[in-house]
Amino acid sequence: GFQLRHESRSSNTLLTGGQRTANPHGRSRKVETLWLEGVYTLRREFRVTLKVPWVEQRRVAMVDGAPTLQRGRGLGDIILAAPLRRYQNLDASTFNFGVTPQLRLPTGSTRAAYPVGDGSLDPGLSASFTWEDPFYYAYADLFYWRNGSGSRGMNRGDETGLDLNFGIHPLHHAPSGSGLFLMLDIEARHEGRGRDTVGATGGRRLTLGPVLVAYRQNLMLRVEWKLPVYERVFDTQVSRGPQLHLGIGIAF
Repeated sequence: GFQLRHESRSSNTLLTGGQRTANPHGRSRKVETLWLEGVYTLRREFRVTLKVPWVEQRRVAMVDGAPTLQRGRGLGDIILAAPLRRYQNLDASTFNFGVTPQLRLPTGSTRAAYPVGDGSLDPGLSASFTWEDPFYYAYADLFYWRNGSGSRGMNRGDETGLDLNFGIHPLHHAPSGSGLFLMLDIEARHEGRGRDTVGATGGRRLTLGPVLVAYRQNLMLRVEWKLPVYERVFDTQVSRGPQLHLGIGIAF
């Protein structure tokens, strides 16, 4: 199967630690990423995945004491993964456990004023659990990324995260193979202190928002909107801001 997913986030909110602070120089950030994601199922329990990002971004950052507009555009860092899952079917429900080793490749250029990659090879690992019955759905994923030292002094901190989805399956029309999922997404992240080309990176954040998934036979549409409800950064940084995800996929 394949999925095209567009991720958009932007913010002009400046944070010092966990507090909003004045932003007289108009520091801001906007990142648009188009992901091409593919999955090949060798067996039900073993798959391989590929995530290829195309990034267009801009920011206003402080460079030598002056606000400076910086841009970056191009292929980002590709992610390879191999999800391993074990399934269990009950009378009226099903669940599975999964472990996924991952590798983020240094394919993104570091040459732009606002680099689309950091030049490091980063391994990751996640553990997940999924449960569903004809009406309810639950998903949890705990992951870790070991972020290495990259180019131009960039060295982001290691990242630990937890993603939770809770939802319902209010509509399913068997003859047409169509239906709808409605979910709440909760996302928690902790990234260690690091730096990019203009200053400190890392901190903690919690976001949540609604998710809608509509499907018909082998086609799927997914819409997500995430809002930050808690954010604390190292030193002074622009907030990550709200996020909008739009995806359309097809399975063979």
